[in-house]
Amino acid sequence: MIEKSQKSAPADVKSAKTFSRRNVLKTATAVGAFTAAGPAIVKNARSASGELNILMWSDYLPEPFLADFENETGIKINYTGIGSNEEIINKMKANKGQGFDIVSPTNNQGLEWGPLELLQPWDLSRVPLDAVNPAMSAIGNKDWDFGGKGSHWLPHIWGTEGVAWRTDKWTPAGAAPSYGDVWSEENAGKTMGRPHSMMLCAGLYMETIGELNPGDMWKAYESEETMRPIWEKVTDWCIARKNNIKLLWNDADTQKNGLLNEGVIVGQTWDGPPMALKTAGDPIMYQAPVEGAMAWVDGMSMPIGAKNIDQIYEFITFSYNPKNAGKAIDSHGYNSPVLGADQFAGDAYKKNFADAYPGDSLNNLNPWPPQAPWYAAIRTEYVNKFKSS
Repeated sequence: MIEKSQKSAPADVKSAKTFSRRNVLKTATAVGAFTAAGPAIVKNARSASGELNILMWSDYLPEPFLADFENETGIKINYTGIGSNEEIINKMKANKGQGFDIVSPTNNQGLEWGPLELLQPWDLSRVPLDAVNPAMSAIGNKDWDFGGKGSHWLPHIWGTEGVAWRTDKWTPAGAAPSYGDVWSEENAGKTMGRPHSMMLCAGLYMETIGELNPGDMWKAYESEETMRPIWEKVTDWCIARKNNIKLLWNDADTQKNGLLNEGVIVGQTWDGPPMALKTAGDPIMYQAPVEGAMAWVDGMSMPIGAKNIDQIYEFITFSYNPKNAGKAIDSHGYNSPVLGADQFAGDAYKKNFADAYPGDSLNNLNPWPPQAPWYAAIRTEYVNKFKSS
């Protein structure tokens, strides 16, 4: 029997949406709105040598960033790229928290990580937190304070999941695309998405056309009894249109390849991969859809088996330098919680950001709600039903 959610879950979901929309994402990302804050960044690292083993999303540490870090600190990074939160959790469970110094869970995963006891708290006296957007840094104390031991999570990269398309092959019908465009007959055989998130966003589209009630997809986080009838409808709707989907992705490279080489003209994607292609001159656009882009903050956590403690804190300090963070977002196309990082990014980044979030888009973001283990298990059940159909 899958454990039911606690009665406080609906309030948690509501508060997550308000918190993220107004305090985290909008205020953290208006380009040019921030000036660098916080302590001076240490130029010569205290750890003049050593290694650091990092398990992180596959495109978050560009080669220039890695080279600058090693040149400045003398620390070599052994970087293992991943494509999903499930990969991170499964590796850590299999290794019993050993083998890596830093892992990168998404902000809404705290309910799953807490009971595993595979992470250790940060020593915040060694972290230049005043260099980071305060609403984002507060997530650690709010959602990742396990057993009253303090924050087990620090913000690293934020971004969204919306709609990307080939500008030479397709144009949205209105001012903004819709999640429904990914499933439409018009684009049949030329679209892509990640199964669990494209199914949730299909539900958001279904709310707009009267096939679900407004707010149903967020109510599904309340309990198993609430979730199942909603996801049954969504799953049946998606299965009926599965043949319209050309490609299912689970990492950044598959998204890029789909748009460039696999005949995909429109897809539900993260913001970073299409932004990087657009910066490189490819005919790609990414934009928040009319239903609202899905928003997330990926963080940094320290497993219980971390060995290179001094090197870990050198990496945090280096990453929270606005210049270093700005160079990184210029390359991978996502966004940084570091105050003033956007000022060190190029004009292409600023233009991409403005194109992606026109008008009131930042006020219309949908932050991923906190995800309890019971919810993840049931969602996987419906995703597998869709994939095997």
